[in-house]
Amino acid sequence: MHNYFTLVKNEINPSLSADVPKVEVLEQELAWLKEHLSQLESPVVFCHNDLLCKNIIYDSTKGHVRFIDYEYAGYNYQAFDIGNHFNEFAGVNEVDYCLYPARETQLQWLHYYLQAQRGVAVTPREVERLYVQVNKFALASHFFWALWALIQNQYSTIDFDFLRYAVIRFNQYFKVKRQVSALEMPK
Repeated sequence: MHNYFTLVKNEINPSLSADVPKVEVLEQELAWLKEHLSQLESPVVFCHNDLLCKNIIYDSTKGHVRFIDYEYAGYNYQAFDIGNHFNEFAGVNEVDYCLYPARETQLQWLHYYLQAQRGVAVTPREVERLYVQVNKFALASHFFWALWALIQNQYSTIDFDFLRYAVIRFNQYFKVKRQVSALEMPK
C-alpha cells in the first residue's frame, strides 16, 4: 500500500477531483492505518488479495472450490484478505455496501474458516477476535483499492471509471472508520 501511496503522491494528482482526499490527508490516514493495524497481531499468511466472487469457482458436482486470478496474490495479513473478501460483496461495477455481510453472517463464516484452518473446535472469543481484526483490516482494503484506482485512472486503457471507484472506496473508508475503530478485542 505504501508503494501505491508513493506513486500517487509523486506521479498522480489526486486533487483532480474535489471528491478525492488531498495528499496530506491520505498520508495521515496511511500512518494511522499502519499504527492502528500493527497492534492487531493478525498473522501473515499467503493471501489471494482479490477474492471477489468472480474469482471463486464452485463445482457443485464435485464439491470443489477453486480460486482464480492470482495477480495480486502474496503474503499479507490474514485479516486483510478476509476483510477485502467481505468488502468485495458490495461489487465493483455497481457498488452497494448494503451487501456487506452482516455481523452474524461474518461470525458464522469466520467460525467455519477458523475450524477448517485449525481442524479443531474454536471458541466464540477466537471468532470474535478475528471478526474485529477483519473489520479493521477491511478499512485498509478500502484504502488500498482506492489508491489502486487512482493509479489505474492515470494509466489503464480499460474502459472503467476508476476515478469514480476511488471516490467510492475512499468515501466508504471514511464513512465506517469511526464505527470500525471503536471495535474492541474480546477480553
